[in-house]
Amino acid sequence: MTSDLAVVLALLATAIVMFAANRPRMDAVALLMLTLLPFTGVVSMGESLAGFADPNVILIATLFVIGEGLVRTGVAQRIGDRLTERAGSSSTRLLVLLMLAVGVLGAVMSSTGVVAIFIPVALRIAQGTGTPPSRLMMPLSMAALASGMITLVATAPNLVVSSALVRHGAAGFGFFSFTPIGVPILLLSVAYMLFARRWLPTKSGDTASALPRPSLRDWIDKYDLAGREYRLRVSPASPLVGRDLETLDLRGSCGANVLAVERSRGKGSEMLAPSAKMELKAGDVLLVDILASRVDVGELQQRFALEALPLTEGYFSDRSQEIGMAEAMVAPDSPLVGKTVTEARFRTRHRLTVLGMRRGRTALRQSYLQEPLRIGDTLLVVGRWKDIEAIRTNTADLVLLHLPAELDLVLPAPRRAPHALAVLALVVALMVSGIVPNVQAGLIGALLMGALGCVDFPSAYGSIHWKSLVLIAGMMPFSLALERTGGVEIAAEALVSFAGGAGGHALLASLFVVTALLGLFVSNTATAVLMAPVAIAIAGELSVSPYPFAMIVALAASAAFMTPVSSPVNTLVVEPGGYSFGDFVRVGVPFTVVVLIVSVILVPLLFPF
Repeated sequence: MTSDLAVVLALLATAIVMFAANRPRMDAVALLMLTLLPFTGVVSMGESLAGFADPNVILIATLFVIGEGLVRTGVAQRIGDRLTERAGSSSTRLLVLLMLAVGVLGAVMSSTGVVAIFIPVALRIAQGTGTPPSRLMMPLSMAALASGMITLVATAPNLVVSSALVRHGAAGFGFFSFTPIGVPILLLSVAYMLFARRWLPTKSGDTASALPRPSLRDWIDKYDLAGREYRLRVSPASPLVGRDLETLDLRGSCGANVLAVERSRGKGSEMLAPSAKMELKAGDVLLVDILASRVDVGELQQRFALEALPLTEGYFSDRSQEIGMAEAMVAPDSPLVGKTVTEARFRTRHRLTVLGMRRGRTALRQSYLQEPLRIGDTLLVVGRWKDIEAIRTNTADLVLLHLPAELDLVLPAPRRAPHALAVLALVVALMVSGIVPNVQAGLIGALLMGALGCVDFPSAYGSIHWKSLVLIAGMMPFSLALERTGGVEIAAEALVSFAGGAGGHALLASLFVVTALLGLFVSNTATAVLMAPVAIAIAGELSVSPYPFAMIVALAASAAFMTPVSSPVNTLVVEPGGYSFGDFVRVGVPFTVVVLIVSVILVPLLFPF
């Protein structure tokens, strides 16, 4: 062993110890190693920084942006809702469906990309079901890694090993050469996680607020809104058609407070804020709050030829993507002081409707519209989210006190969902076909997401998990350092010497173990680059087929379950899952043994020596 190799190994061991102790945080360790490696003289500072220009790092960043586009347009929400709907109240069914969905998509595109896309889906499922994110993130990464063993294009190590076969004069693997082995491993990963999930922590990577935010349901109860809501469609024969809301004065004459108007727009509908000069049209759907119990809704429908439409949730909660609520306080210098809500022309001024008022601890039920406003009065307002947000910039009238938890689920670009799906389909098609490199396909997808309005620059930059990228790029120089100092060559020679005379199954098992152990220290792609020639050399020395040895290297390189730095797939879920180094060791090592056994049994059956 040379002195250079000894120094590199010492640095690598130090990094592993700090990873295991989780001190300092993992990206800080990566930056520390990136800074220290050039002092060894084995790599230059430029080579140490080259990881930040690595195509895989850029690809991961673009896939985060694509995933954000799926979130902002509601695609991720619909996927999560569909999985949750199918799973019902069963956490077991939820885990199975999530892992199978990841496995199917991961078979036709980068497993790293699949994780980047499914992280927001899993977080939404966790929020909606009350499941700790840590119980979903590691199953997500495990299914993605297993999906890399299903097809040729599912992960980079498969392509690396296939290319090595071609360079040595053999035919490369076909698109489905991995499938008979990968599919059983994926199914086993699902079964294994159903058992191993008990070993996962129940904490979340994101610290929640100590004080829970109110929900729309809380305010419905607090202000006694239940039973006051109606959806009424204006028929062509209605006397309301062609008349404006100010002239009609439905609130003053009938006790019907129009909160919003749904109006058809092409194939969809648009939610409009009511204004004094808004003229009603046939087919408009009025979202109405009935102010007093004395109002006869049936008589109102008959008088104005209105058709009652069904409601699916309490007080328009099913419309929370378009309209919301907020609590706002009357400011000390507000011009609203001394005026009633009606006199202040509140709806015309703010494009919002007042649903209730609290004075101190007392809620004013029926008389709040006639009550002069005082400093400190709390108003419950309803309207479009953008009009509610506008209160923040107009503090002269009102001080925004509380926004509901549902605001976090409001989609910024729901009408762009078809565009986001089209971009995702294009990126997958480009990756499957190989027309352009994967990183270029990712860049095309990210740019299209921006051009089509699915993301904007703040959301795109905010979606990227910079800590994960720094960790991945910072550890990449170790691969080059180990290769230059002869560490990989020494390991390969030792393997040939140790297992060269053993039987075929024992030799495959030894090769799997060495590849998997090497994958603990360098990326799985680099592991495949370094070990594929070793596998082919072993086959040549024994005068047997190279395919079983090449296949075992590809499978072992993808079996990167054991540490958070074994693969970018694992690194990406560390922060949202709140995992430590030991969590991956505890869950990943036993399943790696399972994959070893399955691979050693199936590979010789499909690819005889």
